[in-house]
Amino acid sequence: MKKSRFSDEQVTRVLGELDKGASVADVSRRHNVSTHTIYQWRKKFGSMQATDVRKMRQMTEEISKLKRIVADQAMDLLVAKDLLSKNF
Repeated sequence: MKKSRFSDEQVTRVLGELDKGASVADVSRRHNVSTHTIYQWRKKFGSMQATDVRKMRQMTEEISKLKRIVADQAMDLLVAKDLLSKNF
């Protein structure tokens, strides 16, 4: 996936300009992005603040770590069951 040239905090600042009453066309022209991109950001972030975005990113990282842990444990259980089912 292509890396965005705007961080999530920058995106929330751009969307904050829209909340203050600026038009989508002006904001998109000022930040050199398409209006479609502005609408996609609004759909993804809504009215989040920068702190909310940081919390969301931390939670996403934590969830991915937990998923890896569960996958490793499931693999260990599968190997253990396979070993116990064999006749020696």
